[in-house]
Amino acid sequence: MGNESRPAEPGQERTGERLAQWADGRLGYRRLARSARRLVFPDHWSFMLGEIALYSFVILLLTGVYLSLYFHPSSDPVVYQGSYAPLRGQLMSEAFDSTLHISFDVRGGLLVRQAHHWAALVFVAALFVHMLRVFFTGAFRKPRELNWVFGFLLLILAMFGGLTGYDLPDDLLSGTGLQVVNGTILSIPVVGTYVSFFLFGGEFPGEDLIARFNTIHILVIPGLMVALLVGHLALAVCHRHAQYPGPGRTNTNVVGIPFRVYAVKAGGYFFLVSGVIFFMAAVAQINPVWNYGPFRPDQVSAGSQPDWYMGVADGFLRVMPGWEISFWGHTLALDNFLPLLIGMLLFLAMGAYPFIESWVTDDDREQHLLDRPRNRPVRTALGVAWLSVYSVALVGAANDLIATHLRVSVESVTWTVRIGLFVVPVLAFFITKRVALGLQRQDRDKVLHGRESGIIKRLPHGEYVEVHEPLTQAQLHVLTAHTQYRPMEAAPLQDGDGDGDAPRRAQRMRVRLSRVLYGSGTQIPKPTPAEYTEISSGHHHS
Repeated sequence: MGNESRPAEPGQERTGERLAQWADGRLGYRRLARSARRLVFPDHWSFMLGEIALYSFVILLLTGVYLSLYFHPSSDPVVYQGSYAPLRGQLMSEAFDSTLHISFDVRGGLLVRQAHHWAALVFVAALFVHMLRVFFTGAFRKPRELNWVFGFLLLILAMFGGLTGYDLPDDLLSGTGLQVVNGTILSIPVVGTYVSFFLFGGEFPGEDLIARFNTIHILVIPGLMVALLVGHLALAVCHRHAQYPGPGRTNTNVVGIPFRVYAVKAGGYFFLVSGVIFFMAAVAQINPVWNYGPFRPDQVSAGSQPDWYMGVADGFLRVMPGWEISFWGHTLALDNFLPLLIGMLLFLAMGAYPFIESWVTDDDREQHLLDRPRNRPVRTALGVAWLSVYSVALVGAANDLIATHLRVSVESVTWTVRIGLFVVPVLAFFITKRVALGLQRQDRDKVLHGRESGIIKRLPHGEYVEVHEPLTQAQLHVLTAHTQYRPMEAAPLQDGDGDGDAPRRAQRMRVRLSRVLYGSGTQIPKPTPAEYTEISSGHHHS
């Protein structure tokens, strides 16, 4: 019985090569690398917004691990004996004591703590702006609906992650915020009291809150966010990257830079984002807990403001009238419950919009080319109106500071915000819609008459006219490549469509929404080829 195989001669194959072959045979990473090299990434500045969110999240994880080595998530009282003299000898929780220890006694602790806080703010801001870019360009359409859901859930988790981390130091400012949170939770009908007792481990402030928030902040929320990020990136690779319309760009290809070039640029961009965040942490103070002191339930920090992403909820609370309803021996605190409900509806509307638009348009095609916001006037106007509600609520969250700095009464600022919450979104909607329609008319004129050159020419009969230059084919493609939907027409229901009035009501609602989005006065018709040929043949361009 022979055996043809024989051991390799010394030097014929190195140990590293054998190890690489062994790993590739079991992991297949070379095949993955070859697939990655075939990926193409569109090169547009707006796509960097998502990268900022990803890189700031990495910084959050790294700095969070460092801080967790020194932070003690406990409400047990201790007497402070650290380096900060003004608080020495005072009674405080272990959480606040360890926060001061990180800030004043751990090498680089204050820098890392401030970098962690700044990275959280940048992360939420980048996610928020990235989702706005996705919304206004229609990047949520098929097949990217799940990407939108993942991004929406990431934004919500990031906000709650910031809230739980903001409350961990157990200082007076975070305790004031917790009192607001507790009041809002207690206003929830039926289950509010039980949720509060479960969260705080008893009556506010409880004994287990910091430990529970710490578990949620460093384990539950990051784990969910990592899972959502992995799913989001996997779907992005699976569906290919969406791209802006342009010459050679279709729904079946991607025009951009290869993966190896993108990887080099992404690596440099990561270090740039990291440098900016740590520079901010080094020169801009944030959350100086030693100025607020330890939390005491009988005290409230004056001029307290939450982080900007939670300011909308605080703004609703501040401007809500003190309404209460008593029935069956129970009191329903509308002044806390309605702001909570309105804030939830505001974000649910954001999360549900892609599915509403898909239902209204009945467009089942895959969309890989992005919209120009001006070509979807109603969607763009709705997004700006949503932003205006958010912005006005943020103003309401600072009503006390505005009153003191501008020397006006708090009541005047509060009533201005109350009126603005109803007036500003309506104005923002109609103004944005009119601007988008005006830009559409401008595009139509450019296609039919050419671009204004700035050259004035005198005709033989004495008239002065401006010479127009014809657009290139690439410019014409960008201005005319978009699809214009037509509003749906009411169709009679067939026998198999269902029983009762529910199908008819759904169909009528669908038709109405279709007319709102794409009916009369919502878009300027694109020039037809016949119009372009007729007008351009009669023009004399120089």
